[in-house]
Amino acid sequence: MKTHIHAAQALIDGEIRKNICIKVSQGLISAITPDCSEVADRRVSGTLIPGFVDIHCHGGSGFYFSDTDATNIEKARQVHQERGTTTLIASLVTQPIGVLEEEIQRLVPLVQSGLFAGIHLEGPYLSEARCGAHQPELLRDPDIDELSALIDSGFGTIVMVTLAPELPGGIEAVKYLISRGVKVALGHSQASAAITEEAISAGATLITHFSNGMPKLIDAAGTIAAVALADGKIPLEIILDGTHVSDATLEAVKSSGKNRIILITDAISAAGSNDGDYQIGSLEVKVEQNIARLVSNGSLAGSTLTMDKAFKNLLDSGSSLAEAVHAASTLPAQTLGLNDVGSISVGKKAHLLELKENNHITLIGI
Repeated sequence: MKTHIHAAQALIDGEIRKNICIKVSQGLISAITPDCSEVADRRVSGTLIPGFVDIHCHGGSGFYFSDTDATNIEKARQVHQERGTTTLIASLVTQPIGVLEEEIQRLVPLVQSGLFAGIHLEGPYLSEARCGAHQPELLRDPDIDELSALIDSGFGTIVMVTLAPELPGGIEAVKYLISRGVKVALGHSQASAAITEEAISAGATLITHFSNGMPKLIDAAGTIAAVALADGKIPLEIILDGTHVSDATLEAVKSSGKNRIILITDAISAAGSNDGDYQIGSLEVKVEQNIARLVSNGSLAGSTLTMDKAFKNLLDSGSSLAEAVHAASTLPAQTLGLNDVGSISVGKKAHLLELKENNHITLIGI
């Protein structure tokens, strides 16, 4: 099937181009030309931007991606699709190893079918001191044989693992995961500067939800947060919901290096749903005014964010459209090696959104 889209303007190669015709064949962009003379199948009055790529998301619409019912997982996926996330990595929280393997195996066919672009394991190799909404009694030190079995259970679908590099065996785990083609994110960590630098040198690719699950910048000297900020290049995941990251931290990140923000949602099941009572694993969560906190100690417990809101929040913070698209689409795709998405380019999937003057996002169905 071939489709011709005429757009008043589109963001291409970091620049706004006016009067653009995009030709789509079999779901892929086959040509991008100015002032197309062919009859349009679809006209777009706003600005075309690439679909969002969320590499850290746990669920939505009342369900988790760990659900035992595939229909519920699809409902959780749909709420993010409707809000512009055309590529999504299914994140799983800390569980007993046997349970985690079962959750991975249930997701494998959904990755293979294209519903998800891969699986992210956030745990169980995390610091108890920075466990956040992960059950501390389930956390453990990395073990290569155990890691091997987990990766094998995913049949190539596990694309990222978050771990705390200071744990015994942490650096060896980073090296092993890299050797298996799995990206390593550093997070839920109390790592020293030296250990963080060693993990980055060993191949760690990014920082999980920067400034959350680690020391804050205000007391960050000699910590993972300080090293990550000073690095200037390693991408930093940011949960930009107005609660997880202060304005000062966001500005510090922007000033630390060009285009290193990866917008994520870290969404729990409450995304796209109402305030109320929820759970993460067996931990009770209360959502009030769209902010999710553990009932036990009031700690933040993921978010109720969707990528359209995160994108708008970045624009509202003063970032340009090109910077916001880079953070919401291009850099997350590049970081995980998702080479067929993340920008409007010939050969990439025609995952397109229309951005209107009020920053309202509409998914362009092809």
